[in-house]
Amino acid sequence: MTTLTVLAPVTGQVLGLAEVSDPVFSAELVGPGVAVDPENEPGSQVIAPIAGTILKLHPHAFVVQHDDGRAVLVHLGIDTVELGGAGFVLHVSEGDVVTAGQVVVTWDPSDVAAGGRSPVCPVVGLEAPADVITPLVQPGDTVTAGEPLLSWT
Repeated sequence: MTTLTVLAPVTGQVLGLAEVSDPVFSAELVGPGVAVDPENEPGSQVIAPIAGTILKLHPHAFVVQHDDGRAVLVHLGIDTVELGGAGFVLHVSEGDVVTAGQVVVTWDPSDVAAGGRSPVCPVVGLEAPADVITPLVQPGDTVTAGEPLLSWT
């Protein structure tokens, strides 16, 4: 299987998954990866981290599945499901084929933070073994949306 480069879906500071306040992510229960603490820019665009099909789409989270079956979860904030979609604008639909870097969602991380929730965005290789995902950046680094974030071998 070829190496899949997973792009940063948002601009911000990289965190290890262990630093995420949700135990589902911090314990890597859904898979390995990293998180990004996004810049608090109004109307922030969230991009597809890989090319593929939008397998699942919620206002606060989405899964893109590559043609080879590998899938990446992007979760916008922690406990943001409680917002019921308020503050998120979807630009694609479930089943759409997207290119890496294509805008999927627009949101305002500062609104999430103002509501008492964490805007941190876990980026996870769904159900991947830990040894196939390699971070290309380190916790504390800053990434720009569209820059390489993870390598999946």
